[in-house]
Amino acid sequence: MFEIALFEPQIAPNTGNIIRLCANLGAQLHLIEPLGFELEEKKLRRAGLDYHDLTRVHRHANYAEFQAVIGSRRILACTTKGSHSYHQVAFQQDDVLLFGSETSGLPDAIRDAFPASQRIRIPMQQSSRSLNLANAVAIISYEAWRQQGFVGGS
Repeated sequence: MFEIALFEPQIAPNTGNIIRLCANLGAQLHLIEPLGFELEEKKLRRAGLDYHDLTRVHRHANYAEFQAVIGSRRILACTTKGSHSYHQVAFQQDDVLLFGSETSGLPDAIRDAFPASQRIRIPMQQSSRSLNLANAVAIISYEAWRQQGFVGGS
């Protein structure tokens, strides 16, 4: 199963919703610090409901630590500045879907380190800047899971 990574998430309820989403997908979640909240924050627990025990959440002190853990697996940078629409990607079982923070997305240095083929976006109206992070994770991750035949789903 693919995994989801959040680079420096800032909003506890978004991360709580993504924890719940990961539980329903059967995906692991990686949180790359610094975080804009404490993992024990009430808003995070409320948004994640009782799904925290059903999701493996890994904390990484920084991006370099995250990369070391992921190793040679393919990382797809999910960004409004992506080169390809998410529906044009052939997702692989071991992919890692990397999303930036709600306030600033992925830093240029990280985003630009990926080849264009690994920078993906969600189509939006030209006047729109971005989607809510939890919504963006849901859209892309469900397409990845659909392409895997909804393995493990009912």
